[in-house]
Amino acid sequence: MAPHSRDGRRVRFEEIRELDGHGDEPELGAGHARGRVPPWREQLTARGMVASLAVGAMYSVIVMKLNLTTGLVPTLNVSAALIAFVLLRAWTKALARLGVAARPFTRQENTVVQTCAVACYGIAVGGGFGSYLLALDKNTYEMAGEETEGNVPGSYKEPGIAWMTGFLLAVSFVGIIALVPLRKIMIIDYKLTYPSGTATAVLINGFHTPHGDAMAKFFFDFSLTYVGAGMICSHLVNLSLLFGAILSWGVMWPLISDLEGDWYPANIPESSMSSLQGYKAFICIALILGDGLYNFVKIIVFTIKNLIEKSNLKNTKKDEDIPVLDDLHRNEVFMKDSLPSWLAYSGYVALSVAAVIVIPMMFREMKWYYVVIAYLLAPALGFCNAYGAGLTDINMAYNYGKVALFILAAWAGKDSGVVAGLVGCGLVKSLVSISADLMHDFKTGHLTLTSPRSMLIAQAIGTAMGCIIGPLTFMLFYKAFDIGNPEGPWKAPYALIYRNMAILGVEGFSALPQHCLQLCYGFFGFAVVANLMRDLLPPKYGRCVPLPMAMGVPFLVGASFAIDMCVGSLVVFVWNMMDRSKAALMVPAVASGLICGDGLWIFPSALLALAKISPPFCMAFRPTH
Repeated sequence: MAPHSRDGRRVRFEEIRELDGHGDEPELGAGHARGRVPPWREQLTARGMVASLAVGAMYSVIVMKLNLTTGLVPTLNVSAALIAFVLLRAWTKALARLGVAARPFTRQENTVVQTCAVACYGIAVGGGFGSYLLALDKNTYEMAGEETEGNVPGSYKEPGIAWMTGFLLAVSFVGIIALVPLRKIMIIDYKLTYPSGTATAVLINGFHTPHGDAMAKFFFDFSLTYVGAGMICSHLVNLSLLFGAILSWGVMWPLISDLEGDWYPANIPESSMSSLQGYKAFICIALILGDGLYNFVKIIVFTIKNLIEKSNLKNTKKDEDIPVLDDLHRNEVFMKDSLPSWLAYSGYVALSVAAVIVIPMMFREMKWYYVVIAYLLAPALGFCNAYGAGLTDINMAYNYGKVALFILAAWAGKDSGVVAGLVGCGLVKSLVSISADLMHDFKTGHLTLTSPRSMLIAQAIGTAMGCIIGPLTFMLFYKAFDIGNPEGPWKAPYALIYRNMAILGVEGFSALPQHCLQLCYGFFGFAVVANLMRDLLPPKYGRCVPLPMAMGVPFLVGASFAIDMCVGSLVVFVWNMMDRSKAALMVPAVASGLICGDGLWIFPSALLALAKISPPFCMAFRPTH
């Protein structure tokens, strides 16, 4: 998916504060500097963990569907905070009507529940079920071409609940504590904005006001997942998807298909990388790599430049740097329940040692020293990613993972390179992604006066939930539907992309069909030039340049879902034209209803598919001829 804000859209803070009747600072309400902040043990509640489990499980099903269909997953953190608020507020009101006294529902508990739920469904998003883990299965191995030199026989591992759960447990917890000792530097000293974390905090603070209940009402509609996703994603992402769909399926693939027998052999399986599928997969990879590499270098340069500027100004005292009362209180709460640095360091070492032992037992191709190298490099990469995310709101974990993929695939060589590259990608991507996401959550906690200790515990509990729920959810889909079929709705496109990238790392470009390499060079260059134009042109023109990474998704997946996403964009556009202030508040709620409503049907749909029961009727449109 194209890099964009962690919530897929910028929340208009000024409009939210205006509607809430607040000034320049978001009002903190209960738990404000002038009120009582509940201790960290009171922020972790049994009802909160039950709500987290419910929200996390529901969203795991939703994002798993998106992962295995288009691979395009909008971030749903604000939506999760909203659903958590609705569930717990409904619970406390129901008890009040029954005459049962209940502990007040605070913004701190809301923040903890949101953190736990996001950590839970985050495993379904970033656990590799639609990318590097699924790339290991036999079906993807066969689609990549058994005749391909780097795709050696036996280089696959069929999905299983036991080993996938064990793998996730081994790699997911390291990222939680890797950057904990640096949270004060990131949040307080450098004052990084983490726009999405700030947006979630503003939304939660807004809920816990006298008008909060009215802000949180929404409805459910049992359809239109991609319309809802389109409402969350920015207009630019959706229009880039549409442009990519038209360019690929409307222009390029028909033209290249006419050259069958000339550019590529005729009468070969459509799934072969020597057929049209090779052009689809590798041009998509070229766009993704071009976009990713540009942003990777940009974020690194931006981070280094910013760090140097911070270092030069660290002894300079400015009037605007003098903290106000609320900031002092937030900082005090944020540092009060800190995790000792020695515990974080020793925990990282212990978890890394466990991974060094367990991972090679699961994958013979993954040597123990590959894991050691990955975990020696990952904290530095995690810092770069977390710092860059704080500045730009872009999580570049997928690019750090791809760097590890290419390095390990080339290092391990022909016999072991594909599997080693895919597993190493998972190790690095997991740590780097979770570290950045945790810093976003710490920013939310800082602004809502939530204890970092309660958030760390909630993150750990949510991660444990996700390591169990994620594989179970995936296997439900895997057994019920034809996952990975390029002709069906469950294409899981990134699985084939990741495996082909690993093959590319092992053997180079020898497996590509005729002229495919030249096209890849062209689209790689287009991705770099498009990003340069976005950065160098005046904003009025730069924002009209399409996002190459978003363009690349329809190249492999298909064009139909881009229409749905653009319908979502149209709804948001019209709503903003009619009532901009209300749209800023209500769009996330309505989009959540659309996505959750459709997601609720996925579970019974999967059960019906497992029982070989077809829907009673369906509808399709066909040409008259």
